[in-house]
Amino acid sequence: MCGIGGMLGNPDKSVLYGMIKLMHHRGPDGSGVYADDSCGLAHSRLAIVDVVGSPQPIHGDGKVCVVNGEIYNYKKLRNPQYNYSTNGDSEVILSLHSGKGSALDHAKWISKLDGMFAFALWADNQLILARDAMGIKPLYRSNLGNSLLFGSEVKALRAHDEYKSEMDFEAIKARIAWEYPLDASSLFKSTYQVRPGSIEVWELVNSIPTLVSSCRFEQQKVEPAVNWNDPEGLLESFTLSVSDRLMSDVPLGIVLSGGLDSSLVCAVAREAAEIAEQPVPACWTVAESEDNPDWKAAEVVASSLDLDHHQYVLGEDSFDNRLPDLSWHGEDFDLTVLFFQPLFEKMADSVTVGLCGQGADELHAGYPRYKELNNHSQLVRGRLENMNFDLSNLEGENWWAEDLNPENHTKSLEDFLQFELDHGQLSNFQLRLVDRHSMAHSLEVRVPFLGSRHRLESNKLPMSERLMKGVMEKIALRKAADLTNLPKEIVHRPKLPAGRATSPRLIDKILAELNPLVPEIANRYSELERELIKQPEICIGMALFESLHIVDGGRSKKQGDAKSLIEEVL
Repeated sequence: MCGIGGMLGNPDKSVLYGMIKLMHHRGPDGSGVYADDSCGLAHSRLAIVDVVGSPQPIHGDGKVCVVNGEIYNYKKLRNPQYNYSTNGDSEVILSLHSGKGSALDHAKWISKLDGMFAFALWADNQLILARDAMGIKPLYRSNLGNSLLFGSEVKALRAHDEYKSEMDFEAIKARIAWEYPLDASSLFKSTYQVRPGSIEVWELVNSIPTLVSSCRFEQQKVEPAVNWNDPEGLLESFTLSVSDRLMSDVPLGIVLSGGLDSSLVCAVAREAAEIAEQPVPACWTVAESEDNPDWKAAEVVASSLDLDHHQYVLGEDSFDNRLPDLSWHGEDFDLTVLFFQPLFEKMADSVTVGLCGQGADELHAGYPRYKELNNHSQLVRGRLENMNFDLSNLEGENWWAEDLNPENHTKSLEDFLQFELDHGQLSNFQLRLVDRHSMAHSLEVRVPFLGSRHRLESNKLPMSERLMKGVMEKIALRKAADLTNLPKEIVHRPKLPAGRATSPRLIDKILAELNPLVPEIANRYSELERELIKQPEICIGMALFESLHIVDGGRSKKQGDAKSLIEEVL
C-alpha cells in the first residue's frame, strides 16, 4: 500500500518530491522519484510484501512504474522468462506489460490482475493509468497546461504551484443529493477520477498530454439467477477471498464492529489463515462505552471464536480535534464516521494491515434505502429541487451517464444496485472512507467482500435472497453465516447505521457545539442554502472542506479545532 503520483509533460522533480511530502502518511517506509524528459513518477511506500527488497519506482526492460495496492495472485502470474529484481507483488505488472498498444491491447494483461490497485506505467512513450475493478484504490488526474498531473489523493496535485484548488459546485450539488460524489467527480474543479476497472493510455502529441485510448477491462454486472440454493458455495467464496487477503510479511488484524459483515470476517479467519499458511489475526473494536450495542456484540463474536480481541473506549475528547483530520484526509464532507480515526490509529500501533467488512451491504442489499426505493427517490428529488439542480443532460468528464436523476434508477432493486455499482456509491464513498482514514495512519485496510471470487457468487444472487419484504436484509449472506460458528444472535442481528452506532452520543455532542454556525454557513452558499439547512452535518462538513482544501490552496494541513477553522471562512 502506498501513495503514487506523477507528471506527463514537463516533469519537475521538485513537484514530484512535493507530491511525496503531501502523501507521506500513505507511505512512511520509503520514497522514490523517476523522471526523464517526458514523464515523472513519484512513490511513497508502506512496506507490506518483500519489505526490504521492493523499493519503487520499479524499473525493468526500459519500463518504469509506480503501484499502489496489492496483487493477490502475483505468484501465479510470475513469468519464468522475466528477470525479476524483487520478490514483491508489484513487479508482476512490469513483467506482464507486452509493449506499446491501445487500451484494449493492455486490457488483455491487466485483466489478469486480481487485487486492489492503482498504477502508472511509463514505457514506449506511453503512460498507462489503471485502477482496480471496484475502485478500491484511488487515482485522480488533472490537466494543467502542458502537463498531466496524477496522484492517489487530490492534495498531491497541489504540489504544483499552478494547480488551483477550487470547489466544483455542480459536482457538490450531485454529492449532496445522492449522499456521495458521483462518477468521476472529486468536488474539485477540473480534477477527475480514473474510472474503476478502467485503463487510460496517454501520450504526448505535439508536446500536449493527450488521452489516445481508454477502455474498461472489467465491469460489474448484477445478474441474478432464477434459482439459488448454495450458501456453502457463497461461504467458500468468501473464505477464499479472506485467505487471499492474508498475504502479508507484516502483522495483520481485523476491524470488528460487531455487525454481521465484520463478524463474518472473524468467523472464517481461522480457516482462511490455515489456507494461507498465516497466523490467525487478532481483532480491534472501539466504541464510546462498554454499554454500546456494537461493543457488546463484538465481545460475543471474539469470545465465541476464541480470537485475540483489542478493545478501546473512546474518551470524551476523542472527537474534539479529529473533525479537521477527517476533512483533510477524506477530501469530502463526511462527519459521522469519526470513529474511523481513533480505530485505525489504535490498530496501526500493532499491525500494518487490516481486514474490514466494507462492500457487503452493496452486494447483499444491506442498507435501509433498498427497502424503500420510492421514498429514497423522492428524497433525492427533493434535495435536487431545493438546489434548483437537474441531473439530466450532463456533459463533461465528470459524468459517466447523461441522466443521473433518481427516477431513472430506482424502478427496481436490481436497477438500483446496478446504478450504485456503476456510479460511485462504493468507490467514491465507502471505499474512499476506508482508504483515506486508514492510510492517514499508515494502515492498509483490505476488503474481502469485494474479492473477485465473492463478487462473482454475490452478483448471481436473486433479489429475494438479498432482500424480501417483511424479512431481514442480506438473506443469503445470513444463510452462509449460519454455517459458521457465529452465535445466532450475531447472524440475525439487525443492521445498525455505521458510525452513529459506534459513537452516537459523542457525535451528537460535537455537532451540537457546531450547529449554531449552520445558518451562517448555509447563507454563504446561496444556491445550496435551503438544502444545507436541512442537512446540518453536510453544511458543517462543507465549511471545513473549504477551510482546509480551498483557502490558501490547501497546500498544507492547517492547525486548529473545527470551530476556529470554520470561522475562518465566515
